[in-house]
Amino acid sequence: MNSTIRTISTLLLFTSTLHAQAATSILFIGNSFTFGQGSAVRYHHPESVTDLNNLGIGGVPALFKSFTRQAGLDYDVYLETQPGSGLEFHIENRLAQIGRRPWDTVVMHGQSTLDFSAPGNADKLVSTSGEIADIFLQQNPDVDIYLTATWSRADQVYRSDSPWAGTPIQQMAVDVRAGNELAANSVAAIRSVNPVGEAWNRAMQTGVADDNPYDGIDVDKLDLWTYDHYHASTFGYYLHALVVFGNVTGIDPRALGAVECSGFELGMSQNQIRDLQQVAYNQLASEGRVSAAPFAPAGNIASAPCQ
Repeated sequence: MNSTIRTISTLLLFTSTLHAQAATSILFIGNSFTFGQGSAVRYHHPESVTDLNNLGIGGVPALFKSFTRQAGLDYDVYLETQPGSGLEFHIENRLAQIGRRPWDTVVMHGQSTLDFSAPGNADKLVSTSGEIADIFLQQNPDVDIYLTATWSRADQVYRSDSPWAGTPIQQMAVDVRAGNELAANSVAAIRSVNPVGEAWNRAMQTGVADDNPYDGIDVDKLDLWTYDHYHASTFGYYLHALVVFGNVTGIDPRALGAVECSGFELGMSQNQIRDLQQVAYNQLASEGRVSAAPFAPAGNIASAPCQ
């Protein structure tokens, strides 16, 4: 009897240890703005994440994985993407991929104009956010869900008949953020909004990035858009991933340091990496998402190449 009790106790302890050490599962749902269309980010370390569509994509999720690994965090990262889609597509076509397991965290975003048929209107995002959140809550009542508010599209501002034509470049991102906040405030399971578009605005306002790719890129400024002035460049997706990393984990993005390995592998200089980390931090700190305490550069996390 004593031997049996000891055996059961050992098994329970082993099971408990495994549970305590289990990685946090995180699912990214989105479109080309998540998988990195137009840049090398699309195929950055696809082996480090699980693409539920088996397309071999790394994208922003792989950058998030890299950052968390360097920070000593254990995340199992999954992604499910479809170009040109809103959340309704994933609900209607991809439940087999996304709805059958209890995710710990979900990061998702809708279409870049909020609604194909009614640009700037958040009604569809509100309804689909609630519908998809209910699906995840059925599997895990404690799931943390984040919406990502994406960036202003230069093609929609400078060369378009869109609702944003002729407005300041920052306005589209502000409107997209407002739509995402409306959805977040309507769905209790949504923890917060990742302020990616407003981080882009901040990069332009502070001189880190150029605000109009159609008239050339100023010396020593970054172009956050890729060649189509619609999707992001490597710099734009890197900033996207930094904001998500900081908002989801609560870690100051600057702690990754100027020798952060993914930025190095993607061909960025230390100054470019440092500038984008600072922009991400400033945006998150302005919203109380990360500590605004003084930062010591000696506290860099990254010290080795990506693996």
